[in-house]
Amino acid sequence: MSNIFTPVTRKKSKARIAVMGPSGSGKTLSSLYLAKGITGNWGKVALIDTEHERGRFYADRHDLGTGEFLYAPLTPPYSPEKYIEYVRQAAEAVGEDGVIIVDSFSHAWDNEGGVLDIKSQIAQRQGKNDYTAWDEAGKIQNNLVNTILSVNCHTIITLRTKMGYAMEINDRGKTVPVKIGLAPVQRDNTEYEFDIAFQINREHIASLSKDTTFLDKWSGVITEDLGAQLGAWLSEGAEPDRCEECGAVIMPTPKHTVAEMVESSVAKFGRKLCIACAKKEVEKQNAAKTVSE
Repeated sequence: MSNIFTPVTRKKSKARIAVMGPSGSGKTLSSLYLAKGITGNWGKVALIDTEHERGRFYADRHDLGTGEFLYAPLTPPYSPEKYIEYVRQAAEAVGEDGVIIVDSFSHAWDNEGGVLDIKSQIAQRQGKNDYTAWDEAGKIQNNLVNTILSVNCHTIITLRTKMGYAMEINDRGKTVPVKIGLAPVQRDNTEYEFDIAFQINREHIASLSKDTTFLDKWSGVITEDLGAQLGAWLSEGAEPDRCEECGAVIMPTPKHTVAEMVESSVAKFGRKLCIACAKKEVEKQNAAKTVSE
């Protein structure tokens, strides 16, 4: 038998992204920006909408910079089988270089026809209870997640979040509930099945709870240019522009693309600089100018 191990190389791959946040945080619009950036074509973006057709509000909005994407409302019951069929049809519609947005994946868990409903129905069968029902319901959940992860195109899911709590002992020795942050409405740790997990707050600022790409500790507003960077890295193996001072990846801002920022810093300072290092360089130059005067 020949050895199964060979030298590893990074291959072209598909985006598997989770976007989490409370109501009003901008999950849908952020996902649309990411999708457009990744594929470069609004016609290659398909939105599956469980949010009472609110996804239609973002269609072809000049004020938001959105275009005409593919769209299908998903109505109750929110069964795993229904999600799988919609995802299958969406993948066929966008092709292998397109993007599916599932908005939201939380309905498949705790809404009508979701996995929790299925678990309750199983528990009512003779010889079953709440504990033993999880074996069957868990397999249904795993099949749903694995199906979404295995489609031959890029995938973005949104997850609603709620405040999470843990029981801790306070300084008086009493056990009390303590807020531990926003927990996604889905099975525990579902977001970790994805390559990237964005957490967005009510001010529309995103941070990362998981990343296997180059984003590292990035935080900020999600833009189309950020999606384009991810798409190039995943599909072409293109390495992102890095700051020649600190080595950090140069990230886009809501006002400027990475290309614009690189061009500006090279013109002003003779090298690629991130925003933080560019600001320090300006301060250094201003201080030197003050001393000379």
